[in-house]
Amino acid sequence: MVCHPYSAAARIAHPQVQTATMEDASSRCRALASFKPSKEEVLWSKWRLRSKLSTARRAGWTGRRRYRGVPLRLKRGDFFWTFLGSEISKHIYPNIIMATDSSQIELRRVGTPEDRVEDGGPDESGHEFSQLPPVDSGKDAYLFLAACFAIEALVWGFPFAFGVFQNYYSTHEPFVSSGNTAIIGTCSMGIMYIDTPLVMALLKRFPRQGRWSTMLGLMLMCISLAMSSFSTTVTHLIVTQGVLYAIGGSFAYSPCIVYLDEWFARRKGLAYGVMWSGTGVAGILLPLLLEHFLSSYGFQTTLRIFACILFAATAPLAYFIKPRVPIAQNSHTKPFSFSFLVSRPFMLYQLANSVEAAGFFLPGIFLPSYAREALHAAAMPSALTVLLVNVASVFGCVAMGSLIDRLHVTTCILVSTAGATLGTFLLWGFSSSLPVLYIFCIVYGLFAGSFTSAWPGIMREITRRETRNGEEHGSSADPSMVFAFLALGRGVGNVASGPLSEVLVKGLPWQGEAFSGYGSGYGSLIAFTGVTALFGGGSFLWRKLGWL
Repeated sequence: MVCHPYSAAARIAHPQVQTATMEDASSRCRALASFKPSKEEVLWSKWRLRSKLSTARRAGWTGRRRYRGVPLRLKRGDFFWTFLGSEISKHIYPNIIMATDSSQIELRRVGTPEDRVEDGGPDESGHEFSQLPPVDSGKDAYLFLAACFAIEALVWGFPFAFGVFQNYYSTHEPFVSSGNTAIIGTCSMGIMYIDTPLVMALLKRFPRQGRWSTMLGLMLMCISLAMSSFSTTVTHLIVTQGVLYAIGGSFAYSPCIVYLDEWFARRKGLAYGVMWSGTGVAGILLPLLLEHFLSSYGFQTTLRIFACILFAATAPLAYFIKPRVPIAQNSHTKPFSFSFLVSRPFMLYQLANSVEAAGFFLPGIFLPSYAREALHAAAMPSALTVLLVNVASVFGCVAMGSLIDRLHVTTCILVSTAGATLGTFLLWGFSSSLPVLYIFCIVYGLFAGSFTSAWPGIMREITRRETRNGEEHGSSADPSMVFAFLALGRGVGNVASGPLSEVLVKGLPWQGEAFSGYGSGYGSLIAFTGVTALFGGGSFLWRKLGWL
């Protein structure tokens, strides 16, 4: 019985122990057999067992994990004997101790208990020892989340506020004669969605270099904005303000998603919601700020000022965008599988996600023109419609992030779908005055704006389903890659919404043939937005049918 804990610990011990000769192994077993754990050590091991099992449950650790290709079955007995064996082995081999985290198993070289350093400094042998910061709480986790919020706000807020630039470019020289200014905004936002899988894969493949991704991405964004200030044609703007900005934004933003899974476990959904609410905050402030600069200084000075603001506000925060678990010098890339892409659950979630995205962006584009043309509102009351959507989306993202930690993902999606669908068909469709339209803006931002905050639930469901099959083949579905392909699907919907919107409003269909909003010339657009929002909640029905 005594040799069992040692063998459990030895399976995941240092490779030098695994490759020991048979003679060494025999001598170690004899030494271990002569060791009798004290009552205090057994009680300590049991306490550690309860603590780690509780942490594992909160983190959703079920099934099996692998360390260097060795499968580890996470059972109560294995936890107990592994920790007990680790304590016993510490007396025989004091340089090897196993530490278990809620999401992975790591090995650290430490000295004997008497030689350990309390505050994480180096010992006499030059080894560094550091205590990992806590998950879900603590100064480090909150600073990381605050930095993610700022990166989210400035990286994504600028493309979402592109309507201000589009209005300026279409009315001022030298771009007034060109009709392709809308492509700039489509590129800046669409490429950041679509290239996410590639960027995520690079960060996973080169984890040490990925630590600098945020800073390099911010520098590329600032350079692209500075270059766009010298543009004389729309083509120049598409390349700089569109394509280059999007590439830099992807590299600056993606580490936030990769590392957030390490910093938050039990409150992961809330953390995502808080981070994604940054886009709504930026959607409130940036249009007003950019409109003021454009009217006062022109597009060239405005782009240079924003490039400076972007660098000054985010460069200091890039230090806090870092992994919770330090990356070892000889770290090995954990293999992950793309088999989830062809699984039925993911394809159904992705289908609903892409269709919902095809209609989600349309109100933000057409609400000001609808208020101006259909309700004869002035410029400022018309612009207030988009601001209300962004304000409501801030609260919606945080609320949905909190719900996704407590409820099943399809239930949360149903809440978002019901509010967005009913608001679109009943409030926007029957809006004949500005107060009713304002109510719709609040409802739409609160419910439709929170749809992506349900993604952590989809990531959790997909990774749980794929874990068992993936680990049998030495790999598993990575949550960051699930997010990346969800973003890709949303990007496809975003890009498709541009041409679709032009077709839907061309010729002002249904004008004079229906009542209220449906007869304003935007009726087909309203109907399309409502139908896509309704289809986005199809996962709830598919779960009831047993397809998920």
